[in-house]
Amino acid sequence: MPSALPAAWRPHVERNLPRYTSYPTAVSFEPAEGEGETRAWLASTRTDQAISAYVHVPFCKRLCWYCGCHTSVFHEYDRVRAFYQTLRLEVDLWADAMGPHAGAAHLHFGGGSPNALSPEDFIGLARHMIERFRLRPGAEVAAELDPGMLTEAFIDAAGEAGVTRVSLGVQTFDPEVQAKVNRIQPFGMVEAASNRLRKAGVAAINFDLMYGLPGQTPDNVAASTAAAVTLRPDRVAVFGYAHVPWMKKHQVMIREADLADVAGRWEQAEAADETLLAAGYVRIGLDHYALPGDPLAMAAAEGRLRRNFQGYTDDPAPVLVPIGPSSIGRFAEGFVQNAITTDIWGREVEAGRLPVARRQRVTAEDDLRAAVIERLMCDLAVDVGAVCRQHGFDPSVLDESIRAAAALQADGLCQVAGRRIRIPAAASRLMRVVAACFDAYLPLTVKRHALAV
Repeated sequence: MPSALPAAWRPHVERNLPRYTSYPTAVSFEPAEGEGETRAWLASTRTDQAISAYVHVPFCKRLCWYCGCHTSVFHEYDRVRAFYQTLRLEVDLWADAMGPHAGAAHLHFGGGSPNALSPEDFIGLARHMIERFRLRPGAEVAAELDPGMLTEAFIDAAGEAGVTRVSLGVQTFDPEVQAKVNRIQPFGMVEAASNRLRKAGVAAINFDLMYGLPGQTPDNVAASTAAAVTLRPDRVAVFGYAHVPWMKKHQVMIREADLADVAGRWEQAEAADETLLAAGYVRIGLDHYALPGDPLAMAAAEGRLRRNFQGYTDDPAPVLVPIGPSSIGRFAEGFVQNAITTDIWGREVEAGRLPVARRQRVTAEDDLRAAVIERLMCDLAVDVGAVCRQHGFDPSVLDESIRAAAALQADGLCQVAGRRIRIPAAASRLMRVVAACFDAYLPLTVKRHALAV
């Protein structure tokens, strides 16, 4: 029986808060004034620094009504083929502008659905990136794939391209919920895809599950999670559906009457959590789970867990190169985001310009706050004074934020001793509430974030 939402926590659950995949968060980014600043940041990459790259493929073969991604459905492959050719040009632009570096430690293909690309084009893109960014030995090559549209030919292509980890968008196995969100993919389909991927040489399989979808209950969330773990995915992420039809027009297809309230969402998330822990998975941060021997679980146990735009990661690279429309990159000096629409992005690339549309310079204080927030989100604990000293600040500089966190103690969300903060495991789903105490930008951006649970 999943635990009910404590009454004292309900006001916190109903807050709109960032997921803190970056700090400052993307909603704070400002318009970029050309590409010059980004080129200067790229050129400053050091020879001892590893890099990572994220590729956004903004196409799907079907539109799921819960989707919050920047994507569109295509009907003729010519459109995707033209996009692929432009994507290769963009890879060259970033690679040519970058200073000498220590090679790529991580390549990540997301979307949309990267398997919207043909098998041949996916291989071509992966090989081009591996060549231009110089893949390091032991590097991870990951792809997020739609199992309902995954062909054997694409699975073979993933193996041939050197993909080491695949995340399958499972979401739910309940047929009624699948029908309500326009994503039909029976258990047998996901099972066959998982087995075939492993036979093709993809060593690690992740599943993405969801709660808060229309028609979901604690019972059918637990049943879907129980079915998922019989396939022994290496990692499982459990995300809450964000209902924002004013931003994503297709979500009007979802009836609000079919959605649980915050207490129901809490119980659904608890049902997934209890099922995963009982199956031997380790809880990692806000919404990830992994088998004990998985690198992410080991990174969490050793204090090496990181957080970036793909969620939790063990990727240590300080530079993230953005490829494709809407992709976000990270450099020592700040963040950049590519043009969101495919047409504007394509025009910039074809004109020989880096397609950056927004950017956010980071200050020394931003880096300090980011470090505190990351440790809270990854470790559920932080010594704020120690982090301040590591960043060259007086230990007292964030005392106002610590006092804000201390005010949450009465509700059991955290424990504060001096400048040390710890979040109890029972309150881990509300870690963003504690992390938000250190967010100097939040008062200006709060209306643009989803619910805390």
